[in-house]
Formats: sequence, C-alpha cells, structure tokens
Amino acid sequence: MMDPEVSLLLHCAHWRGLLQGQVGVELSERFNRQTDAAVERHIEDVWSQRVSKEPWLFNGAKFRLHSFCFTTSDYNSSSCGSHGHLSSTHSATVGSVEDCGGESVCRGRRDCLCDTYVQNSNQNCLDQKNETRTVEDVVHQGSASSTCGNDELPQHCVKNKNKDEDARPLLTLRLGLTCYKDYLGTNWSCQVTELRQRGETEFSDSMVMLAQPLGVGAILCTRDRQVVLIRRSQKVAEAAGLLDIPGGHPEPKVVCEHLGLADGEEVDMVMMQQRPEAVVSELFSSVCAEIRDEVNVPLRCLGKPVLMGVALNHTSAERPSAEFYVSSSLTSDDVRALYWEGGAEAHESTDIVFLSRTVSKLFVELQGEGHDIYIYIHTY
Repeated sequence: MMDPEVSLLLHCAHWRGLLQGQVGVELSERFNRQTDAAVERHIEDVWSQRVSKEPWLFNGAKFRLHSFCFTTSDYNSSSCGSHGHLSSTHSATVGSVEDCGGESVCRGRRDCLCDTYVQNSNQNCLDQKNETRTVEDVVHQGSASSTCGNDELPQHCVKNKNKDEDARPLLTLRLGLTCYKDYLGTNWSCQVTELRQRGETEFSDSMVMLAQPLGVGAILCTRDRQVVLIRRSQKVAEAAGLLDIPGGHPEPKVVCEHLGLADGEEVDMVMMQQRPEAVVSELFSSVCAEIRDEVNVPLRCLGKPVLMGVALNHTSAERPSAEFYVSSSLTSDDVRALYWEGGAEAHESTDIVFLSRTVSKLFVELQGEGHDIYIYIHTY
C-alpha cells in the first residue's frame, strides 16, 4: 500500500531503468504555466512573506514538467494515461493513450495507471518478468567502473558519443520554464485548490496554473549495500527535520552557462531548444552534483545515474521529482566520514542515516522535499 501523499507519474521498470542516452527532452514556452495579473500579484505577496520570515531563500529558474511521452512501441502503452496533464498512479482506471506517430503521449489525469508497477508490486520494480537482472546490472552495463567522471561535473557533451546515446530516446520529457518563487506561490499557496479548479474549468488541466518544477532525487547505494538518507535541517523551505534522500533541482542556468550564457544574462529558452541534449545532461548530472554537495561524496565515486521514474508529492500539489538509482564505490563508513567533514550544502541537513539492505524485500517510505516515494528494494 502506498502513502496517500505520494504517487507515481511514470516508472521505467519496463526497461529496468533508463540511462542518459535513453531520455530526451522537448522544450517549449507552450509548456509553461498559465497565469494572469491576479495570480502574479498573489505570487509576489507569498514570496515577500516567505522571504521576510526566511531571508536565506532565493529565487532561480527551474524546469517545469508539463508532460511526457514514450517514443517506442516496445512499451505497453495500455499501462499509462489519458488526456489532461500530470498523472498519478492511485486509481485503478486506465485511460486511453494518445498516439502521436508511434509515441505514447502521457499528459494524463489522475486516472492514469501504470499497470506494470501495480500488478508486479510483489516483485522488484526494476526486476520484472521473473528475470534477475537488476538496476545494478544496468549501471554496470553502462559503465564498467563506478564513476561519474572526475571531481568536476560531467561537461554537457557537444555530441552523444556512446552508441546507446545515438538511438532515439525511449522517453521524452516535455519541459517549460518556471522558478522557485512561482513554486512557493502556486503549489504551496493557500489558494492552490482554487488554482487547480480554475485550471480544470478554463483549460481542462488542473495543473496548468501551477509551477510544477521538476526536482531530482537519488537512491544512493553504498558498496556494502546501504541506502543513504539525510535528515533535513530546520532552515529549509520544505520538509524541515524529516528524513530525505539527497536531491534538488536541475538548473536551467547551469545549462545556459555551459552553452555560453554571459554572467547576468537571463536564462534563454531558445538557446536550450537548440541543444536539448545539454538539458538531459544537466538532468542526470544534477543528481550527482546534489549527492556531492549534500553528502560530500566525490563524483568519481558515483556510478552513472539510472532513471527509475517520476514521483508526485501530493503535499506540494503533486510536484514532480525524477528519481534515480546511483551506486557508490564507497562503503557506508566511508560515506559517513565524508558527510561529517561537511560538503558545500552541509547546512541543509543535520544527520545521515543508513538503511540496511540485508533483508530480501523492503518497502521504505521517505518524506522529503519533492522526493516522497516508496522505494522497493530487492536484494538476493
């Protein structure tokens, strides 16, 4: 049974997780939220109130997840959603799937159901069809060693170099732009119910007026098979004091800076539209950067991130977060020692906790910023 505050928008169990070259993005201003003058005034009021109480808050551009589509007929399209916008996996009603030239488009409502996940909940969500190949196998297939590069972030590649990255992506995320201020002023607003009702009435989309910034979260597993959790500090905007997985946001500004944006210039949608692979690179590398900054684990000690799926946090009006599996070549003792040395974002957490994977099957409920998800861990 899943936490009612959490649902799955999509999962990648059919492929046992997706590597960077198997994911694409489509960027457009069409995927931005809808708004009007009254909503903008409300957002400014909310922001002013929050900053006055929490002066350490700062605004920044974020990617807005509008929808997604599967670009392969290999996926069982009947297991995912209908018209609308972001969808969850609570209801037992399966909607229709819009076919766009071979693409299974999921913009669905809350009646979207990922059958494969639900029907196989007694199996490892990354180990279906009674096969024993796990997400770790995907990691080792993609990288012979446990490394995410060197101590610097992986550069946004000019051209995909790996054979698997030359193929058509299996999953495409449709992204617009939003910002953290808009997120607090919509998803966390006292008027969020009204905004969702307006969206449904005026646009047939209950999410269309919400910021819906895409977060990232990491299921970080150590060499001795421990899952890393951190306890969030009291000086964070969300989920203060709760256990969480390492995570944060992919940053549009980082993408644009890698593409030549000068200091002080605004994030440029057109620039990113010309280089969508740079956005995918930021999506995958940002989760490693968050592990480095929050847990103080060097990038060279991390495996390639494997996308497990996207979870929706109902506490923040179904805010989406891409959840990754990331292996580490370090033991839990190594990670603990590095954590207490302090990383770039050490102030965001107060403790580190390790979840043992010695049991054969285990459900774990995490409650944190945008990463509320049940993790199903299957060991052998």
